[in-house]
Amino acid sequence: MEAYFYIKATHIVFVISWMAGLFYLLSLFIYHTEANDKLEPEKSVLKAQFTKMESTLWKIICQPAMIISLLAGLSMLHLNPGLLQMDWMWVKLAFVFGLLIYHFVCGRIIIRLRNNQYNWSSFKLRLWRELATIFMIAIVFVVILKNTLDWIYGLVGIMGIALIIMLAVKLYKKYRENRGQ
Repeated sequence: MEAYFYIKATHIVFVISWMAGLFYLLSLFIYHTEANDKLEPEKSVLKAQFTKMESTLWKIICQPAMIISLLAGLSMLHLNPGLLQMDWMWVKLAFVFGLLIYHFVCGRIIIRLRNNQYNWSSFKLRLWRELATIFMIAIVFVVILKNTLDWIYGLVGIMGIALIIMLAVKLYKKYRENRGQ
């Protein structure tokens, strides 16, 4: 059972790394997109730099952290298969599946930005970035609360947090627009 706790610690460390990588990656996407509003040669220099940073972050942090997180998680399930008998674990796995889809969409965004084929605004990317926050909060609450009633209240709370985040992003957009005038 001692191995289980080492694997659990590894899982937590690499989930944190994965999430940090995704949060930073989305910030780079936003800056990359906003570089389109610059004049040449600044625009080309910034876009080339952001393309390099996105690719490096993806290859060195996001992908390895995601893989190690998944392998550690699967190892924990192998060592403690009773976890799969618990409702909260299936809810967590559903959110993890959503996070994996999110992760691979980010990989596609990197390719599209590199090829100048991406057309989401920085506002849409800010909203997209907050989706990772919602996944993270949902997973943490489900894992910590475990009790069905508690995680149902937690999920309702997450929806409230999601609304607050979206409102904050909209207010920030309005603030930036007013500041630019």
